[in-house]
Amino acid sequence: MTISRRDLIKAGIAAGTALSLPSVLRAQTAPADARIARMVMGGSLSAFDPYYSTATIAYNHAFAIYDTLFGFDSKNMPQPQMVGQWGVSDDKKTYTFELRDDLGWHDGTPVTAADCVASIRRWGQRETGPGPQVMQRVKDISKKDERTFIIALKEPLGLLIEILASERIFVMRERDASLPPTEQVTANIGSGPFKFNHALAKPGASFTYDRNEQYVPRNEPPDGLAGGKVVNVDRVIWDNIADQQTALAALQTGEVDFVQTPPSDFYSVIESDPNLELQVLDKGGEDMFLRMNALQKPFDNVKARQAMLHLIDQEAMMRAAHGDPRYTGTVTSRWGNSPPYSNDENTGWFKKGGDPDRAKQLFKEAGYAGEKVVILQPTDWAATSNASQLLAATLRKIGVNAELAPSDSSALRARRENKGPVENGGWSIFITGSSDDSFRDPIASAYLAPTGEKGWAGWVKNDEFEALRAKWLDVETLEERKAMAREMQRLWWDFVGIVFLGKSVRPIARRKTLTGLIGVPDFVVMWNMQKAS
Repeated sequence: MTISRRDLIKAGIAAGTALSLPSVLRAQTAPADARIARMVMGGSLSAFDPYYSTATIAYNHAFAIYDTLFGFDSKNMPQPQMVGQWGVSDDKKTYTFELRDDLGWHDGTPVTAADCVASIRRWGQRETGPGPQVMQRVKDISKKDERTFIIALKEPLGLLIEILASERIFVMRERDASLPPTEQVTANIGSGPFKFNHALAKPGASFTYDRNEQYVPRNEPPDGLAGGKVVNVDRVIWDNIADQQTALAALQTGEVDFVQTPPSDFYSVIESDPNLELQVLDKGGEDMFLRMNALQKPFDNVKARQAMLHLIDQEAMMRAAHGDPRYTGTVTSRWGNSPPYSNDENTGWFKKGGDPDRAKQLFKEAGYAGEKVVILQPTDWAATSNASQLLAATLRKIGVNAELAPSDSSALRARRENKGPVENGGWSIFITGSSDDSFRDPIASAYLAPTGEKGWAGWVKNDEFEALRAKWLDVETLEERKAMAREMQRLWWDFVGIVFLGKSVRPIARRKTLTGLIGVPDFVVMWNMQKAS
């Protein structure tokens, strides 16, 4: 019998012998302090600028040291953050924003309206997201006085405040925001609740954040990314421990307080430890979905794409991909489960356990004649690899000639750009995922736009949906957008842009002495948390 290193570590942790594992880490760290929190984040911070990098950990860093004009609360409603007061003209074309009191940069200088203007303009230059489309509607962004700025529009834009909240427009000093987003800002000087400690930065090993003693939080209680950002610890240290088992051992011995991505096969070990706790911070989680090649048989026929809706047993897929059913669920809305536009329009295809007989009938109606269906399988992404294998087996059960094409993720991404038939190195299906919250905005999630061969791999096309998506920015009220979202979803499940396989949430692991963590979609924020001795 062969015993793997993972099995050996797992057995050691279960037996209470984890103390011997992170000895190198212990030698590098100072004694524990009740005012210092140590965290192991889900990735290594290599780029600091959230306009330059789209990495999740770069955003975690940005939420610590920068502040935003607005932020979404836990009900997905935009609330002022750096803004104290704001108003809009009668013709809905001119927005005036006044900054709240006591905003200052970490270098001791005050935050000004000019900083905000430059930061918005820098955001508007990013190629990803709605920035460029929004800026096309902007007549001018200007400073009125030191604390007031104006956004003048060419035409009304009812979504402006929601965009300012949802797009995470981190405000930087004017000198930093003057750089193009393709050039990284490395000064790490913000106005947020934490200061980046440059002297203690050890790239590849650890980064340190100190409480910003000059930061004045809002008076409201913390609520998602809105409300008061009160810091209750003196220092937070991000320890870079790439090996998850070693990170978990350090958590158990108390050398770290938080692990963002504990291995799922250690959940039971964590739950059995009286000092540790699993906690779901991002309740929206991630939605897994498959994308089909709409240019080649059989999925060039819409009935074959519709067949996949009926075929999928989401609960079985999530068991295969993630295991523990406590942390998985189903999703049927094109907009995900948590965003305000989520609805049940045209979701009659969903059935617990799937409907393989209906799927088989639809493949027949599509004229399926035994063509090979190639499923791209990422061997370095376990959850997606497992789901790909189950999908192939499920297709074979209804008579579809399914074949797996295993490769690493890099090779998979290269191959999925091939628009040709499978005989010429093409493909039929690949599986991926995105945060549930990311489905809320059809402008920001432009990669899903059904623009045919101009669009993302899969190349599905629907002009009617695109016509509605083009009007999204023009709809003024939330209720009107909800109505439009229902109509867009009706179309979406008719032409089948994607097929959901289910949703999953990933709990963090923490010591019970670390409390008060705030859950927000996608990211980890550090204000409000407390550490008991």
